[in-house]
Amino acid sequence: MSAPLRVALVSFRPDLFAALHSGCMRSGHLPVLYIAGRSPRPGKPSYPQVGDRVGEILCQIPPDMDLLLPGSSRGFAQALKGYGVDVVVACGLSWRLPKSVLDAPALGVMNVHASLLPKYRGPSPVQWALRNGDPDIGLTVHWMDERIDTGNILARRGGIPLPEFVTFAELWRHLGPAIGDLVADALGQAAGGSRGEPQDDSQASYAGAMERGFDFINWSHTAEAVHNQVRTFYFGAGLPGPFAKVDGEWLLVRRTSLTPQEGIRVECRDRPIWIVEWASARLPGAAPPSAPHLIRPIPTGT
Repeated sequence: MSAPLRVALVSFRPDLFAALHSGCMRSGHLPVLYIAGRSPRPGKPSYPQVGDRVGEILCQIPPDMDLLLPGSSRGFAQALKGYGVDVVVACGLSWRLPKSVLDAPALGVMNVHASLLPKYRGPSPVQWALRNGDPDIGLTVHWMDERIDTGNILARRGGIPLPEFVTFAELWRHLGPAIGDLVADALGQAAGGSRGEPQDDSQASYAGAMERGFDFINWSHTAEAVHNQVRTFYFGAGLPGPFAKVDGEWLLVRRTSLTPQEGIRVECRDRPIWIVEWASARLPGAAPPSAPHLIRPIPTGT
């Protein structure tokens, strides 16, 4: 039997590090380094409350494991070389890695992405699945290249049910076991020399950040579209909202229902919707346009 691969794990949550670690161990490979993303881009200021996040990771990290927080691509690449890393497994890293980092491990860098690639490439696959009313999501482990989520696929799984209302933290905890299984599969393939299967670019779509304007509800849209908009913000849309005007008052809408519930009934284009959780809102600046086009399907193509 060949020697186990030396693996660096990159993530941002203790439960995700645990899932990645489990996948390594089940496939007979050796985690040698944890790396936490401290900033949205190399050389940029750290995330707010990054110290709290690191503290949570340290409380659960194996006692003999090093945790690094690189601030630059150069430091990232040097660390991988210094630890003799064969392969990196990342889940939740927002950096677009240059060739210097991708080439630092002996075999390369693989990424866990929360969609069935090539669908929903980009930083917000779950948000777009919620926004489009998808009943389920997928997971894909792929080799990383210098583009965004375009590398060859090693392992993937679809049909993972998407709850009606789920938070960011709840979903990642739910995905942990599947992530461990897929990482074990992908590492086994990498150890055997696999470079994966190319993606079909003709089936690709891009899941970018939610745009300004999507943070306001337009009651002239369908009830289902508004409901999915609220679900997206409940998960986390990267901007505050959604805000809606009801009887002349601005509300922050937190949850809605498509069936009669105790709350505020509002007529949409096709049928009513019920606001079941909300808060009063005071909006800075001018009100949004009277009929903004807020709900749209994800664009297709690369």
